[in-house]
Amino acid sequence: MSSPRDRFVTVYGRKPVLEVLRDASLTVDKVLLARGSQGGIVQEIRAAAKRRGISLRMVPPAEVNRVSRNGRQDQGVVCDVEAPLMSSLEDWEPGESAQLLAIDGVTTPGNVGLILRSAVAAGIDGILLPWRGNAGLGPLVIKASAGLAFRAPILRCGDLGLGLDHLRDLGFVSYGLAADGASSLWDFDLAPLAVFVVGSEAEGLSEPVRDRIDVGVSIPMAPEAESMNVACAATVLAYELRRRRG
Repeated sequence: MSSPRDRFVTVYGRKPVLEVLRDASLTVDKVLLARGSQGGIVQEIRAAAKRRGISLRMVPPAEVNRVSRNGRQDQGVVCDVEAPLMSSLEDWEPGESAQLLAIDGVTTPGNVGLILRSAVAAGIDGILLPWRGNAGLGPLVIKASAGLAFRAPILRCGDLGLGLDHLRDLGFVSYGLAADGASSLWDFDLAPLAVFVVGSEAEGLSEPVRDRIDVGVSIPMAPEAESMNVACAATVLAYELRRRRG
């Protein structure tokens, strides 16, 4: 069942929130500001919210911490930004063909942001970003995505393994991007409904995910290189898929 978390990106920190409020193309649901917050940028946040007619509520600091889930870095302010293309995986329905990119255990925010940026640029139909095991959609992810995190077709689920099971029931074939993949990225057979999984640099694909992979795919590399940064690998993959679409 979908929840508000599947439709909004939570932004925290004074400068990130102010940048969001200044971007008229973004729809902000509300701003929560901790009681007692002071400073010039706090006044700018108040003024920006007022100009746009956005609800700003003064709340106890603990309430801001609860929403941001990062009390050490939220600086007493948080807002919810509408992400019109983000939804629950359960609510998403594919067409006759679709290509998804799934993220498995990528905890570095910069890598998650770059993956989102490349996937959007290459026209991937959806990015499966589970709530568990990956970096959250915080300011660092948003910055690395060049703001595209708000406009990316992100599909949310709790656990990637269960998400892949759901996609299998819809007719998807699961491809795992790994150095030991038996098929080359340049010439593997692509199913009409396909989900490609990229894993963390340290561990690669997690064991529960490996057990659900139908086809292992590797990127050909020179003998001197054993691996590639996960965001770079996802970019190569995304643009190979775009090339095949013509």
